[in-house]
Amino acid sequence: MIHQSANRPNQILGGDRELVLIAMLTAISLAFSLGSWCGIGLSVAFWVGAVAVLQRMGKADPLLRQIYVRHIRYRAFYPAKSGLFSRCVPVSRNWR
Repeated sequence: MIHQSANRPNQILGGDRELVLIAMLTAISLAFSLGSWCGIGLSVAFWVGAVAVLQRMGKADPLLRQIYVRHIRYRAFYPAKSGLFSRCVPVSRNWR
């Protein structure tokens, strides 16, 4: 039997790990690049807002980022047409 903690998605602060770390890096670089109290306040506001959005995403579906990336990758295979006389999408040879 697989332990429950071995099957959980990687999350930090309730959001996707990579997205939370990228948001933190963006907030820190924004604070250092602006170099004023206003810039620090703006970066803190960005950080709080980004973590709130990422927590909602993580609560709705912990694997939402991976699903969205897969959706973008397979977009050519999901045409908005269906039916008896719809044409098939050609597949290139070097598609992965």
